[in-house]
Amino acid sequence: MEKLSSQIALFQVAEITVSYQPKFKASERPTVSSSKDVYNFFFHNWDNTRFEMIEQFKIMLLNRANKVLGIFTVSTGGVAGTVADPKVIFATALKGNASSIILAHNHPSGNLKPSEADRQLTNKLTQAGKLLDISVLDHLIITAEEYFSFADEGLL
Repeated sequence: MEKLSSQIALFQVAEITVSYQPKFKASERPTVSSSKDVYNFFFHNWDNTRFEMIEQFKIMLLNRANKVLGIFTVSTGGVAGTVADPKVIFATALKGNASSIILAHNHPSGNLKPSEADRQLTNKLTQAGKLLDISVLDHLIITAEEYFSFADEGLL
């Protein structure tokens, strides 16, 4: 009976499938070349009715030519913060076949100054990206009017 139970357990393992089905040809994808480009893409892909109400964390997936593969909402939090889970971020980047990513989150307060938690998270994700060969090119803190770029300020 014990042998039968262990044989049945072998068949109770979930099968995992990964697929990649882009909707656009590579030549049709937009390219980002500056933090201003990145800000504009994020800003126009953000729910502006919640921009100054709750914090959200998003990532932009890029191919090797800095063409935008997509934008993914990692988390939606409250007034004072949101959770940016590295597993979710890099699982998405891997499944999306990204060569690099750009991080972004909004500050509902309108304050563009990065917190110590923002700095630590950026460093943690940059280090994790190096292990996976997925570069973290920038981290933007955005508001309804402007943005702060970690890369532009030499913080990456």
